[in-house]
Amino acid sequence: MTHDLDAALKGISGILVTPYDERGEIAPDKLAPILDRALIAGVHMPVVNGNTGEFYALTMDEACVMAREVVALVDGRAPVMAGVGRGIRDACRLAEASVAAGAAGLMVHQPPDPFVSPRGTVDYLRQIAAAAGDTPIMVYLRNDAIGTDMIRALCEVETVKGVKWATPNPVKLSEAKAACDPSLTWVGGLAEVWAPAFYGAGARGFTSGLINIWPAQSVAIHAALEAGEFAQAHALIAAMKPFEDIRAQELNGTNVTTVKAALQAMGQDCGPTRAPSAWPLTPEQHATMMTFLQAQTLA
Repeated sequence: MTHDLDAALKGISGILVTPYDERGEIAPDKLAPILDRALIAGVHMPVVNGNTGEFYALTMDEACVMAREVVALVDGRAPVMAGVGRGIRDACRLAEASVAAGAAGLMVHQPPDPFVSPRGTVDYLRQIAAAAGDTPIMVYLRNDAIGTDMIRALCEVETVKGVKWATPNPVKLSEAKAACDPSLTWVGGLAEVWAPAFYGAGARGFTSGLINIWPAQSVAIHAALEAGEFAQAHALIAAMKPFEDIRAQELNGTNVTTVKAALQAMGQDCGPTRAPSAWPLTPEQHATMMTFLQAQTLA
């Protein structure tokens, strides 16, 4: 089945967890009910090997398997975006494996190297794009300190279709958007809480880890934003904000922990998180999460 990737980018990019079995090995089959629930609710594009998927805790072999298995589990029901990154050779290897698996697009993580340079990042992206052939690329921008000129240079790589903007700076988002090809899609990369501000700056769609447990709420927020019903969107966001507040604790170290703890409480155990992510939640965090879950009808 052929999907409209441009339309999907403007929707919800659902960042999937990476499940583990009792031995701590990846267990992608555990994603089946999570994916079914998300796709039935209307999530537009599952994303494998994102940060909610503990990308930096996976081996490269594991990341390649996750890309292949998630594409197979989705089975043509939606386009799949696959995250790639780390060292350039690993990034190119994972890009090739993800394309071979049938990923509709690649989300290129911004390099976390302590000596990364802005112009080196452009070269990094060009090499990944070359490895990926004509597969569309989404630039994942977590640090806008590289400046508008370098953001424009990234966006000028031929197969780049959009930018996942994950810095809490809508003013710079607006400036970068104005400096680049108007056909590009700018996606809110800080989930539902920041989506209204990013919509105001010209972004469309948003990423979400909430879709692992409550996809219907994410879909309702997206629909409200697309309709320009910002008051409704804010009301819906307020309902899920206690959950996101727990995820933001410990320097965001409980981000994935909270999602996996909620899945565990819902009877869909995907295992713990891997170090250095926090595991488990503290008793106080867990109690707050359970109060949240009990107050909602999750679907």
